[in-house]
Amino acid sequence: MSTAVGLSRATTLEEFEEKLGRMIVMDDVIQALSFEPRPTDIIITPFAKCGTTWLQQIVHTLRTRGDTDYDDISAVVPWIETSVALGVDLNAPQRGEPRAYKSHLAWDLVPKGGRYIVAIRDPKDALVSMYRFMEGWFFEPGSVTIDQMARGRFMRRSDPQHYWHHLISWWEQRHNDAVLMLSYEEMKRDAETAIRRVASFVNIELDADMLALTLCNSSLDYMLEHKDQFDDRMMRERSEQVCDLPPGGDSAKVRKGLVGEHREALPDDVAGEMDAIWAEEIETRLGFADYQALEAALVRGP
Repeated sequence: MSTAVGLSRATTLEEFEEKLGRMIVMDDVIQALSFEPRPTDIIITPFAKCGTTWLQQIVHTLRTRGDTDYDDISAVVPWIETSVALGVDLNAPQRGEPRAYKSHLAWDLVPKGGRYIVAIRDPKDALVSMYRFMEGWFFEPGSVTIDQMARGRFMRRSDPQHYWHHLISWWEQRHNDAVLMLSYEEMKRDAETAIRRVASFVNIELDADMLALTLCNSSLDYMLEHKDQFDDRMMRERSEQVCDLPPGGDSAKVRKGLVGEHREALPDDVAGEMDAIWAEEIETRLGFADYQALEAALVRGP
């Protein structure tokens, strides 16, 4: 635990929620949502921990033919919701065309008028990834359990932008010509096809050299080797300023991201509760008994 005077990571869920709450100023978010995308703009908007950073890297590599001269991927593919808080001008010139942005918004709130790339992911794996992302950054390792995180945050449906709402909102847009919907699992199974689909969607000609470069620069090995470029540096620095967190927290986003890792990391009772929420929120509306059935339907296509 840090001994810096006045600086500390949370050691309880309540402290975690309080510190995290300081990062989100709703007036700033509302102002950011007034952004008006151009018809060619690309907004990458999966739910948190469902492949956003990976897609940022793919799109930026494609549109710049391999630019890596940045210290935070969100400095070149800016995050809409945090733009006001971070002092980022969303209409500032970007390094490549089309302009590209990050978001985590559901369809009902995302600024309309652009083109949208969404990746879905098994909610149990997304929860595990979110827990590991926050541990060591916002709360001391081991001080908040994954079941506390699950029940106190991830499964909290009082949040209007919860996982299941996000999923349904984009599922209903999957046939929209302005939406490309992928699955994290299919991206892991066949990265080349995913890159081809992204390139086609953003109208970038993909030759053999560009495909090879994009496969390399968006690979797990590459992104782990250059993890400091994908560690949310701007948000980490803001968190240290407004949340009284000690410097040097681990906000690295790139991890192994294994498909199905929740089977080892998630308690059975939490998994069961998530299954019950799935049945209530998704199966009753969309008819899919579990995430695997929905993902398989997406991959099969119309």
